Formats: sequence, structure tokens, C-alpha cells
Amino acid sequence: MAEVNFRPLHDRVVVRRVDSEEKTAGGIIIPDTAKEKPSEGEIVAVGNGARDESGKVIELDVKVGDRVLFGKWSGTEVKVGGEDLLIMKESDIMGVIG
Repeated sequence: MAEVNFRPLHDRVVVRRVDSEEKTAGGIIIPDTAKEKPSEGEIVAVGNGARDESGKVIELDVKVGDRVLFGKWSGTEVKVGGEDLLIMKESDIMGVIG
């Protein structure tokens, strides 16, 4: 995939959703209307980090390329360069896969 021409600020990250499975484990094909948006994605851009009370920058735990899980209602959907992406705070991410 192409590089994202967007840099989030502070403790925000940009996430590209991964495609959900088109079939169930039993082989049933799921129609587009019944699919839920996946809550798994790949980090494509990260901010510099949040500042603590003393003004020191605290770096993020996630990095570009990490595959992450996030909540169903996490983030704000945006379109950057014709691609649908999510912008969310690092705290909305539940964990890194792998």
C-alpha cells in the first residue's frame, strides 16, 4: 500500500483497517451488508507523543507497521488520498498483534 501523506499530532495514530474474512469457518459467504467493520488494523502513521506535566514528550508504544486491535467505536473515519483511514488516540488501541 502507498505511504500516507498525513502526520497525526501528539498521541494520535492513523490506522488502515484490514479486510475482514469473506467466508465463515464453515465456508458460508458473508454478504457485504452483513459484514461488520473490522476492529483490526495496521498503523500507517504515528504522532510524536503526548507531553507530561513537565513538558517532556512521552513516546508512543506503537510504531508504523504494527498490527493492532481497537474498539468497535474507536477513532474518527477520514479519507486521505482517496483511502479510508481511522485517526485515534493511542489509548483507544487495546493491543498489538504478533
